[in-house]
Amino acid sequence: MISSSIPYPHSLCSSKFRCSTTLHIGVCSSSSSLYSYSLPSAATPPQITKFHGCIAARGKTLHIQLKAAENEVEHEEEDFQVVWAVESNYNHIVILDTPKSRLLLLDSCHNVHSMLNKESKWTGSYWDEFATLPPVVPRGPIAIFGLLIDKSREYFGLRDLEKHTRDGGVLNIHIGDVFSPEAAAISGGYAGIIVDLFAQGKVLPQLQQAATWLELYDKLMREGRFMVNCGAGEKGHDGSSTDGSWKLNATIRALFEAFPGQVNWKKMPQSAGENYVALTGFLPDLTTWSAAVPDELNSSVNEWRTCNMHGS
Repeated sequence: MISSSIPYPHSLCSSKFRCSTTLHIGVCSSSSSLYSYSLPSAATPPQITKFHGCIAARGKTLHIQLKAAENEVEHEEEDFQVVWAVESNYNHIVILDTPKSRLLLLDSCHNVHSMLNKESKWTGSYWDEFATLPPVVPRGPIAIFGLLIDKSREYFGLRDLEKHTRDGGVLNIHIGDVFSPEAAAISGGYAGIIVDLFAQGKVLPQLQQAATWLELYDKLMREGRFMVNCGAGEKGHDGSSTDGSWKLNATIRALFEAFPGQVNWKKMPQSAGENYVALTGFLPDLTTWSAAVPDELNSSVNEWRTCNMHGS
């Protein structure tokens, strides 16, 4: 099973805090063997269609479409090329390159699982939230569970992050089953674990069970935290998914069952995909946290709130 998230960004090495810890990355199982994925001829380009913050690619033009209220807003068109594509036993994988960005598409629905902007270190999506974790965890290694390793090295700058920085930071990669008690554990535990594990466009079902989180908790050091991409919410009582209640998300419900009173949540705006994101532990002081992150993330930090039994 292959899972993916954007490589931990260079933006962590901002003037606000240093990358002086070791990051560990795991995938949800051992890597699978890949075989060739036959793309259509140039006259019949791949039909990659996914709206609401994802990609619609037709012909030689890449359209990025977002929903804004009732009106669909289409951003400027960009030429693109497919630089790599395969189909494994578990996933369809396509990497697109445009003048402004590089995109990793996964699953049959071709969701955007990684984005590398060439003109900015920020994505405007949930990946940026992960860069806010270091100031609210103890000093120590941070793990990222969920990454496509090989092609991230080649196309998304991952190889550069595996080199020691001047401040002593380094990215160490370990491939194995994150649900194994031994494979993804280190002596002393992780200061934080970022969890971004998906298959077929959905959060892994194991993450919707409280028992899984209690087992993963053993991999954290004291006062360590999880930050989790929890995916989309379920439909509300009126058939919509616009209700912001955390109870509409099965992963957050499982986290709340495992750690009652110590789960915080936020919902990304419609322009950023409407994913739910969770942070475990008591809610940090938002003023202090906001001051410790890059300016681009100040306002985002202030949107966190603690889960309560009423669903707000």
